[in-house]
Amino acid sequence: MSCNHICSIVPPILLERLCHCDEVDEDIRFSCKATLNIGKNFHEHRHDFFKDKCSHLHHENNSHGHQRSGHEHGQNGENKGPQGIIPGAFLQSVIDSSETSDETKAAAKENLVFSQQVRDDRAEAAAVAAGLAPEAKPSSKGSLDTETGFSRSVHDMRNTGDVDDPRTYKLLPGVDARLEGQEPTKDTTANEAYDMALEVLKFFKEKFNWDSLDGQAMNVRSSVHVGTKLGNAFWFGPYNQMVYGDGNNFLHNFTKCVDVIGHEMTHAVIQYNTALVYQDEAGALNEHISDAFGIMVKQQFENETAADADWLLGEGCLLPGVKGVALRSMKAPGTAYNDPRFGRDLQPEHMDQIPAIMEKYGDFIRDSDYGGVHVFSGIPNKAFYNASVAFGGYAWEKAGQIWWKVLSDRRISVNCTFVQFADATVDVADELYGDEAAKVVRDAWNQVGVVRKDVTAGSLDVKN
Repeated sequence: MSCNHICSIVPPILLERLCHCDEVDEDIRFSCKATLNIGKNFHEHRHDFFKDKCSHLHHENNSHGHQRSGHEHGQNGENKGPQGIIPGAFLQSVIDSSETSDETKAAAKENLVFSQQVRDDRAEAAAVAAGLAPEAKPSSKGSLDTETGFSRSVHDMRNTGDVDDPRTYKLLPGVDARLEGQEPTKDTTANEAYDMALEVLKFFKEKFNWDSLDGQAMNVRSSVHVGTKLGNAFWFGPYNQMVYGDGNNFLHNFTKCVDVIGHEMTHAVIQYNTALVYQDEAGALNEHISDAFGIMVKQQFENETAADADWLLGEGCLLPGVKGVALRSMKAPGTAYNDPRFGRDLQPEHMDQIPAIMEKYGDFIRDSDYGGVHVFSGIPNKAFYNASVAFGGYAWEKAGQIWWKVLSDRRISVNCTFVQFADATVDVADELYGDEAAKVVRDAWNQVGVVRKDVTAGSLDVKN
């Protein structure tokens, strides 16, 4: 496996609970079920194809050293896979239920057929991902604009994806809506996707000298209005693009939230730099890195220092009436939401909280969250917050530079643990800024229970 997963900016346990909540209407329950199912099938595709790719990539890392350019990654195709947002599987039971309306059955069938097509097209998509075959429908690229220095293209899927047109992902990217350098369109969502992508690209270029998402000035493509019930946004690796659903009356505003877009596009940046397995601690680190850079994009956008920022990720996605402030809190993991309709935020901020969480939610975490990639990422998230605040100033000035060098230099293995990642950040802190900085980073990890002296005790065990 690799980092090219279906990432979930919306925690799957939140969607899982909404699927079974009698207090929300049927449309919301269906939307959540469909989103979970789509994500699950993309994850299965990614798992089958990339488990061998990841092993090959790790071998190359050991043979050739840390540093690889974005161009090399793109040529070899080692890290191009489905990237996205949510996992689960409920559609068949919806179709078979005698209590389900005809409209809901039709929508469930639509999503089930779509998911089956994804499975049926694995070999072809894998060839695209590996760079061995052209994309099914290349988009208009747009010219490199001299004003921005980047190339973006936004496309409109016009809510395609129904029973009569099951191969939805084959229809990507859709019709051109706005290409680089063009004037705003009448479609607000397309304009938001276009504008927010620029904020992410500027951040990586200005702070880390990383050109576009691959380091080689690639066109950043986005498709809006995808499907009719897609309540999420994700990076779709085989076609190297962002995908945005329109949301529902519970979760929405995906194109407005620069931190969410920063999180998802960071998965693309990870795609060209390292290959963390999307499972257990390595998967939680994959999510954490995207959270860390997504939150820094937001802090740059709002010109906030580490001390002044709220460290809330996805606060614009929850509609009024939801008892919560965001999808995640890096400052205080476990406090982002607590709503009777979908429960409380499960993220821990310390390793010693893991046993209690696993005792109560272990089956879900193992089966539906790949060993806790969205749950246990709260631990490294809190460590990054600790380090950023301790350094002072803007988060990207020191903590961000340290995390970036670990990522871009490939200091970590594909199965990296929390302790190994902590050690890598401490080593880089020492290289860049000296002994005192290394102590700051080590203390940030010690505060969340990720300690060097006992690697076994510090590791995340969700298998038993």
